[in-house]
Amino acid sequence: MDIVLEYIQRQNSRTETVDDLVADLAIIGKDMYDSSVVLLDEHTVEINPDEVKLLVIKVLRNVKNFNLLLDTLESATDLMKDVGPIAHEVIIDFTKKMAEFEQKGYFEFVAGMGKIVDTIIVNYKKEDFVHLSENIVVILDIAKNITDKRMLASVNQALVALNNTEASQVKPLSLWKLFKEMRSPQMKQAMGFAVSLVKNLSDKK
Repeated sequence: MDIVLEYIQRQNSRTETVDDLVADLAIIGKDMYDSSVVLLDEHTVEINPDEVKLLVIKVLRNVKNFNLLLDTLESATDLMKDVGPIAHEVIIDFTKKMAEFEQKGYFEFVAGMGKIVDTIIVNYKKEDFVHLSENIVVILDIAKNITDKRMLASVNQALVALNNTEASQVKPLSLWKLFKEMRSPQMKQAMGFAVSLVKNLSDKK
């Protein structure tokens, strides 16, 4: 009997606690409601109960979508935590590389190339670029042949010889001296080269 009375007393105590909690929540809810009404009235906000009902229905209907959205946000947050340090290292490496390029003068070179391109555009007409595009294959063949090592060596040798031969030091030759020079091995080789060059030019036509 004592156990039953003790159980009943506990139940009554719990019931009183629940009633007190409900009463407190009711007071808090009423205060929040009154405060909300006053605040909405101050800002001239009118609430349509039907619209509120529709909003609640839509929220309840899209609970699954809200959960998916929250899961996506959590995944994005975890991804940012993982990618953040990597992105930081990439930014640091990129900044260092840009500083290295600046020290080596790459940016100044690009700026100089821009001026060169601007000068070309200003000094050449549209027709010139059309002709250039039509003959680009021939131009590239010429550039390819010029960049050949043997060709570069020959051109360099010719430039050195031309630089060493000054017009002020060249003395006029008489016919006899000219005939004598033509009998030298160097002149014979030079004339043979000239004849071969003319013949090769004729064969290419």
